[in-house]
Amino acid sequence: MQSSTTLELRDVAAASHEIEIEQYTPTSPPTSRWTGRHLHVLVSCSVLQLPIWGFAMTYGIFQEYYQSNWTFQGNKDIAGVIGTTSNGVMYLSMPFLFALLSRRWARYRRVAAVVGIILACLSFLLSSFSTKVWQLVITQGVLSALGCALIYSPTTLSLSENFDSSNRALALGIVLSSKNIVGTACPFLLHYLLSNYSITLVLRIWTAIALVSSLPCLLMPMHSLSYDPQLPIRARNIPWAFLRRPAIYIHASATLLQSSGYGLPQTYLTTYASTVALSPTSTTLLLTLFNAPGIISSSFFGFLSDNRRFRLSASATAFISAFASALAVFCFWGSSSGSNNAMVLLSLFAAIYGFFAGGYSATWGGMIKEMEQESADRNEAVDSGVVYGLLNGARGVGYTAGGLIGVQLLKVGEDSNMVGAGYGSIYGPLIIYTGLATVCGGWGVMRGLGGLLR
Repeated sequence: MQSSTTLELRDVAAASHEIEIEQYTPTSPPTSRWTGRHLHVLVSCSVLQLPIWGFAMTYGIFQEYYQSNWTFQGNKDIAGVIGTTSNGVMYLSMPFLFALLSRRWARYRRVAAVVGIILACLSFLLSSFSTKVWQLVITQGVLSALGCALIYSPTTLSLSENFDSSNRALALGIVLSSKNIVGTACPFLLHYLLSNYSITLVLRIWTAIALVSSLPCLLMPMHSLSYDPQLPIRARNIPWAFLRRPAIYIHASATLLQSSGYGLPQTYLTTYASTVALSPTSTTLLLTLFNAPGIISSSFFGFLSDNRRFRLSASATAFISAFASALAVFCFWGSSSGSNNAMVLLSLFAAIYGFFAGGYSATWGGMIKEMEQESADRNEAVDSGVVYGLLNGARGVGYTAGGLIGVQLLKVGEDSNMVGAGYGSIYGPLIIYTGLATVCGGWGVMRGLGGLLR
């Protein structure tokens, strides 16, 4: 006969389990049909790509301006790390922000976004008063990036929660396409502003643009329909069982490698173009060609991940993206010279690399879907938002490492007294590293997981 104490403990456990189910089971099942709420979240997240990524994606324009109009105290070469640092800080902070805002601090998502708006705009404004290079690094490379990450994390979690596994990859692809629209339009805008106004005024204009375009996050839904703010706060443990599987480590390692090379053309393509005697207008066009194909490729790779007819695996789509990107580096960037074909080859490089490398992160939707399926087969839970945050973190490590490596590779080229263009220029070691890192990002995931079809 069981003791009364045992029965009481069992009743308490059962009651606790019922409360957990009542609080976190969705009140309505996921649906692949797109509703007004879906469109509201999707449009808001798309508009928010401007304040979040506008500066980081087009930093090459600022880099070119700093190189030819340096007025700050300190080594101007240090300014080359601002763009990669900005990307790195944003991505590195995302695993922590996604984990905290996914469950424990879910009700503070809108607060986090508002704090992010204030921090990002204040940082851009303060950078307009900078007189030393370290001040630029802190304001533009670190503080503004933290603010943008605080905007990005809660809004992307909302996107992930409001779309289910049948359409999430496509939704993420559309948002990433919007990000590349930003990267396509902003170079022309910033080139015009920097050509006609002082850097101080341009940074203040950008502050105003970032502030106005951040307003959609104040109105968009920050949670799924299953979220009930009236329920008492009960911290739900994040399921970490997926960390016992190799897939997350293979995908994260591949993302790290790919990202360490991907950030380098964004920073140095414009300055390289200047060394082969291309005009400022041509260098701006190259950066636009670099970002524009991502408008299509992000949605394209997202579609491949969700396509039910031609069921390519996440490993296969990642490999296609990385391998084609590396070919563009070795065949076109490395072969470009100071002759008349420089613009043609660099344009081909920017367009092809921008298309395939720009779509790499859109393959994450397929990666997450496969991890969800694997967890379901094992009767385990997985939080797609946390996984997405970890992949962003790996991307941040890659961006940061790539920025530091890029500075050292340029020094190697300078110390070797390399002259000419392409592989023979001071950018030669950097070009080779970009190609190798990119192809390893695809080869690693294909080698580790394999399989063309899902």
